[in-house]
Amino acid sequence: MPSEAKALEVTIMGRGFRVACPPDQEEALLEAVAFLDGKMREIRDGAKVMGTERVAIMAALNIAHEHLTTRVAGAVDVSELRRRVGSLNASLDEALSEQEPLF
Repeated sequence: MPSEAKALEVTIMGRGFRVACPPDQEEALLEAVAFLDGKMREIRDGAKVMGTERVAIMAALNIAHEHLTTRVAGAVDVSELRRRVGSLNASLDEALSEQEPLF
């Protein structure tokens, strides 16, 4: 049975947002929020771009460009690989937490 999404409060560039998120994706969402917040602050501070909307568009363009340049035809999609490794790590952590200590 799929888990229910819950509302999560996040802050990006000082503004609060309520985002629906499945419980098993909360850590990934918070990582994405931190990444986006950092990227937007970097653009705002470095290029002196005015206006949150313009900063968000520039950040989206930069992130899209980075994503597309990491995907090479016939090669590994780095973002998908990272997602899978994260999922495997979570599965391993869960399985190991159920183990009794060996020593």
